Order: sequence, then structure tokens, then C-alpha cells
Amino acid sequence: MIAVVDYGAGNVRSVTNALASLGHHATVTSDPRYVLGAKAVVFPGVGAAGDTMRRLSESGMAEAIRRRVAEGGPLFAVCIGMQVLLSGTEEGGWHECLGITPGMVTKLPPGLKVPQIGWNQVKQRISHPIFAGIPDESYFYFVHSYYARPENGTTVAGTTEYGVSLCSVLIDGTLVGTQFHPEKSGEHGLRMYANFLSMAGIG
Repeated sequence: MIAVVDYGAGNVRSVTNALASLGHHATVTSDPRYVLGAKAVVFPGVGAAGDTMRRLSESGMAEAIRRRVAEGGPLFAVCIGMQVLLSGTEEGGWHECLGITPGMVTKLPPGLKVPQIGWNQVKQRISHPIFAGIPDESYFYFVHSYYARPENGTTVAGTTEYGVSLCSVLIDGTLVGTQFHPEKSGEHGLRMYANFLSMAGIG
């Protein structure tokens, strides 16, 4: 089973449509048991970090996501979904996040158009199955005002230039996070989802 985390604000329809276009049915759920039992989990991202963490905590999803990652279950986190994997965020004041990957989330530098909306390139920093069939420096679709700053540089698998060199792909074991939205990124985004499902043993 493929589970898509529903916390009341995520871009679940676009994600399920993208997975359907690859020939896969996904179950949209707010039940922690499905997150723990699924072969693959997609944690989509739209919304504010504080509200996201509150909803995840209230539903029991926060602990389920922590446990899933700790047990090595494949998880793909998108945009705000990736950001809340870190220790905390400055968005809307300081908010504690899931603390799965040490680091913090901070606002894009002053002087830039914020949010960054549109297509930008991703520089692949490592060779990894998630990038199979995707040319280096391909374009993906971004919508964000804040960005992740992981403490462990080895988890930064892809970077994007937008005032700073920001982490646009985070990989830590079976955890994959992207600042961009693969479901809105055309063929390369769909290929990334397909690669993730293949990594999770879903053909």
C-alpha cells in the first residue's frame, strides 16, 4: 500500500493524481496505523509549519512519522513536509518540528522575491537511485518562502541557487525530502516519484 499523509492542508489531490498517472493507487489517510504499515509513504506539503505540526501532533501522525523513519520505512516528504522533518522552524516565530533530521528552517534572504514561485534547477550532489533517469540540473517547480538548513551536510543530496545555495533534496537513509513539488514538475517529477516507489519495492 502507498499512503499519502492527510493533515488537513497538504496538496493530496495533486500527489494522488501524479501517483495514479504512474499506475498506482494511493490511500489518503490521517490514521497513524496506515503510515506505519504502508510499503511507501508520501508526506505532501502545503501550508504553515506551526499549523502542520499541531495537526500532526493531534492526530498521532507526528509520532507515527518519527517511528516509521526510525524503523527504516520509505518516506517521501515534500516542501513543508520536508521542512518539518528538521528540529525547528523560524516560520511564524519559533516552532519545534519533528526532529528527525537535525537542523533548522529559516526564511529566504532579504532582497529576493519571496516566495520563490516557479521553475528552478536542482544540482545533484550525490549519485543516488532517486535521480535515476533525471539529468543533472533539471528544472523542478518551487513554491516556498523558507528553506531547510540540515546540520549534517551529507544529507544534502541536491541544491538550488536562489540567493543562497539551498537544500532542495534531502536524503537520509530511506527518507527522501524535496523542497520542490514533484507532482507539479512534469516528467522529471513523475520520474522521481517512480524512482522512490521502486526503491520501496513497488514496481
